[in-house]
Amino acid sequence: MSSGPLYLGFDLSTQQLKAIVITSDLKVVTEAKVDFDADFAAKYNVTKGVRTNDDEGEVFQPVAMWVESVDLVLTRLREKGCPTDRIKGISGSGQQHSSVYWSEHAESALKNLDGEKTLLEQLSNAFSYDFAPNWQDHSTQTECDHFDAHLGGAHKLAEITGSAAHHRFTGTQILRMRRKRPEVYNKTARISLASSFLASLFLGAIAPIDISDVTGMNLWDIAKEEWHEKLLELTASKEGVPELRKKLGDVPVDGGGSFGNISSYYVQRYGFSADCQIAPFTGDNPATILALPLRPLDAIVSLGTSSTFLMNTSRYKPDPSYHFMNHPAAKGHFMFMLCYKNGGLAREEVRDRLPKPAGADPWATFNKTVLATPPLGIAREGDKAKLGLYFPLPEIVPNIKAGTWRYTCSSDGSPSSLHPVSPDSAAWGGAPADARAIVESQALSMRLRSHNLVHALEAHPGLPAQPRRLYLVGGGSLNPAIARVLGDVLGGADGVYRLDVGGNACALGGAYKALWARERRGADESFDELLARRWDEDEAVEKVDDGYREREFGVYGKVVPAFAEMERMLLEVAHN
Repeated sequence: MSSGPLYLGFDLSTQQLKAIVITSDLKVVTEAKVDFDADFAAKYNVTKGVRTNDDEGEVFQPVAMWVESVDLVLTRLREKGCPTDRIKGISGSGQQHSSVYWSEHAESALKNLDGEKTLLEQLSNAFSYDFAPNWQDHSTQTECDHFDAHLGGAHKLAEITGSAAHHRFTGTQILRMRRKRPEVYNKTARISLASSFLASLFLGAIAPIDISDVTGMNLWDIAKEEWHEKLLELTASKEGVPELRKKLGDVPVDGGGSFGNISSYYVQRYGFSADCQIAPFTGDNPATILALPLRPLDAIVSLGTSSTFLMNTSRYKPDPSYHFMNHPAAKGHFMFMLCYKNGGLAREEVRDRLPKPAGADPWATFNKTVLATPPLGIAREGDKAKLGLYFPLPEIVPNIKAGTWRYTCSSDGSPSSLHPVSPDSAAWGGAPADARAIVESQALSMRLRSHNLVHALEAHPGLPAQPRRLYLVGGGSLNPAIARVLGDVLGGADGVYRLDVGGNACALGGAYKALWARERRGADESFDELLARRWDEDEAVEKVDDGYREREFGVYGKVVPAFAEMERMLLEVAHN
């Protein structure tokens, strides 16, 4: 192992706290994790990391579990021989939107941490509320309705804050807290996001909210770079705005730099260097786009239990059906984001209706069926195109109830030709037709919502507007059939690539952010410039598909209007 500086990145997700340590040349030194169910299920009564109150639609996590996990993950790093004295910078990520409510005792408790005691022992009175709402919480429909209406509609809210109102967004959660638990709100001195909460533990003081993560709150005016007065009034009442501003704090616009030195607690207890710097922590989705030098018009498709489409763009074109957030490390750039509840789970349901494969790969039959089926099921001239929506869970994009719907339309994509069909009809063809249709459906939704953000590429004259590259992450990225369909539908002028970071994209993005904060050549050196100089593409990514194919891209392009019309019709009869 070299003797140079190291950088530490964290990811506080729903089910785990991960830590990863890297060198200046981006090599991973060691990593550790705490699994909330495996390590703390009995103590904190969590399942898949959370507790639920189904009657209210609440999904939440014990803050004490997060606090205890920090000591545990650092202990595990030390047990693996991590040279903590060489760590010069720390950053990381937290699940977006989740909020932590600090008491009036928090600042003093954080400032006076004693390395002879655990964090949990010393922070028992630091919180005005013992739980943090999780991103899966859906208790705030009333508050969402107020947020959408307050500025004149969902489009206006999205124009200002980057998103329409959503159950999980922090502004609606704070409003519900003030209404449902006023005693908690009144005792709260500061409010952190999960990311700034984690930064606060290492800083030994309440850390500011990150410039990217703040745009997942429905409270931040993206264009003016400030808290939006009328939305603060909605959340806290007109008289309560000054108090809410104090609770939220100021937001630095630079995603790099340093908040200050690490708390002496970690120097005493774990051997960190006293000059180790704490950089801004960001949200998990913004951290994902920091896991590689993502250039404008590059897109990441995360294929996990849920599915996420992320793209780096300089064009700000908000809409209620998706999210725009500030880029965490590139001022003037934005992260375009689509989040789908129905990702891997929906694909697995379709897979399990097919004949069980003989070998060990549970996806073998599914993959074979997908690749043997022509695009949209059009085998010959005159065949109808097949379109479907597969939502075992109520969906966010579009906002439709749980259910499955299948339609056919003419191959030219005329919306007027849409016709509902049953799964076992000759017009559809049963479970085999669903295999390709579900992957196409997920990809067509991404193409429909991203097409206004892509444009022709100078390096590829003559090609239609499309992403430059598609990077796939998550469990589904290992599936060649999914990669092929995504390339057919979305394109990818330079191809489709699998990003292999061992499931640690968010923590790795945090480590890279810490490195950039300490080693950038002044404020003018961008994150992507620094990372690109040290990035070894051959080690980190693998090309898994050619991407753009003229015929297939054109076939799918024709049916995008019909796909949009199918969604519109279903929103009228099956809206959540």
